[in-house]
Amino acid sequence: MPQDLRHQDDASAIAYGWAQRTWAVRDGKPGQPVAAKVGQFSSWLQDLGAHVAVTSDGIGTKIELAERMGRYDTLGLDLVAMVVDDLAANGAEPAALTNTLDVDVVDAATIDALMRGLHDAAWQAGAAVVGGEIAELGNRIGGWGRGMHFNWCATAVGLFRAGWAPIDGRAIRPGDAVVALQSTSFRSNGFSALRRALGANFGDGWHDLALDDRTWGQWLLEPCRIYCPVVTALRENGFDLHGLSHITGGGIPSKFGRTLRATGLGAHLDNLWAPTLAMSEAQRLGGFDAAAAWQYWNMGNGFLITVAAEDAEAVAAFANAKGFAARIAGRITEAPGIEVRLPTQTLRFEVG
Repeated sequence: MPQDLRHQDDASAIAYGWAQRTWAVRDGKPGQPVAAKVGQFSSWLQDLGAHVAVTSDGIGTKIELAERMGRYDTLGLDLVAMVVDDLAANGAEPAALTNTLDVDVVDAATIDALMRGLHDAAWQAGAAVVGGEIAELGNRIGGWGRGMHFNWCATAVGLFRAGWAPIDGRAIRPGDAVVALQSTSFRSNGFSALRRALGANFGDGWHDLALDDRTWGQWLLEPCRIYCPVVTALRENGFDLHGLSHITGGGIPSKFGRTLRATGLGAHLDNLWAPTLAMSEAQRLGGFDAAAAWQYWNMGNGFLITVAAEDAEAVAAFANAKGFAARIAGRITEAPGIEVRLPTQTLRFEVG
């Protein structure tokens, strides 16, 4: 076998080995993977017994942070979060995912780190990795510095258990409360704006410069928190969730706005989590006004849960007990639009 093909097969074996170790996370649950016989080109799930949701996403240019820092074992958390938390935003329980890794050249050590992180993230999310693809594309793929450069995307499948209807925001009513789950990272969004701002101010070595007790590279590479376990647990425990919003690209105005669009209602948010130091500094260095920053990044709020006002304290307490920092951040209003009250100003966003 030619050497390049042997490297590709070795890389695929590494990826499959890590993937197969995630299958046990679905033991005894709907969507348990079935071990494929040798020679099969797909995996399959058994005992679904439920409606299915499917979504796809990738981690974009956050990959450059891993290249700059020489660390690849956390990107799997970002990749998994992007897809499973989108499923959670409709009330689906993640069950399985596949991934596509496009590389310029195959490097076994880098792939092992990526797949180890994917394995760990899949266990956090409760989803089995049931398939994938590694494609060696040569100079069609580029990146920063030396080493293997790549793009990484995933598709995830979620299930609605018996008695679980999709949550689409149509149950939201005026006076409902909004519970915010904290995000201490940029997640995997707005990185092109971040890199431009930091490069313009500090030059190409910006990732090694200190900000408080960490470097900029460490701040930006911090992986996503995966929120789907607490959403699934809330549903399992009978909480009536009216709306769910995964705050990614476009920030609260876009993603919470999408949830509100179903009813045409608005929201007054006066107790959101504060942005991290890195978010505030990136806003200043990039010359972004507050409205722009809140549309680039999550600004400290990774997931919003809308519930009846009388349930809000219990939902926040439940999430906190599960290790997810949660607080009541505001309320739903009859008047349309999203109002975000900050210490020094109030931002208003239209919901299209």
